[in-house]
Amino acid sequence: MRRLMFTYFTSDPSSRALCSPMLLSTFSHFSLFHMAANMYVLWSFSSSIVSLLGCEQFIAVYLSAGVISTFVSYVAKMATGKFEPSLGASGAIMTVLAAVCTKMPEAKLAIIFLPMFTFTAGNALKAIIAFDTAGLALGWRLFDHAAHLGGALFGMWYVTYGHELIWKNREPLVKAWHEMRTKNTGKGGGGRSN
Repeated sequence: MRRLMFTYFTSDPSSRALCSPMLLSTFSHFSLFHMAANMYVLWSFSSSIVSLLGCEQFIAVYLSAGVISTFVSYVAKMATGKFEPSLGASGAIMTVLAAVCTKMPEAKLAIIFLPMFTFTAGNALKAIIAFDTAGLALGWRLFDHAAHLGGALFGMWYVTYGHELIWKNREPLVKAWHEMRTKNTGKGGGGRSN
């Protein structure tokens, strides 16, 4: 199982499998602590993002964010020549966090172990982006800083522009899909004849 997990559930632009790990690596974690930390942050922001987007749109954005943040990570790895495998949901979670912080910049946040120190969501987002930008520029290997930045930028873009461009304009695409499916069902013998 180790070889299968490493091939398909970690993302690395030098791997023989490039596309499926872009999504599947979002669901794998290095340790129980890694998974617990990511799931805690996701849980903390999930009610806000679902109330902003709705369940279906949240799932679409979250899965897209996993792929987009991994793609940004691939580009950074290719540019720097540092081919190390990455895994975890943090790129997609950064999309959720950035989307909520962009829509509600005055919301008060706190760190789990230091609840007495509060700060605004807008300031938290600025600090996270500054940290990951420094990490990427200085070559820190603590996190996949490129994936974090890709996720954050996608989240900010989506709630500012993407919702209007993509989600609200999906009706013609959905209608065309239903018409195409209905025509194919009638031709292929899958439908009933009267």
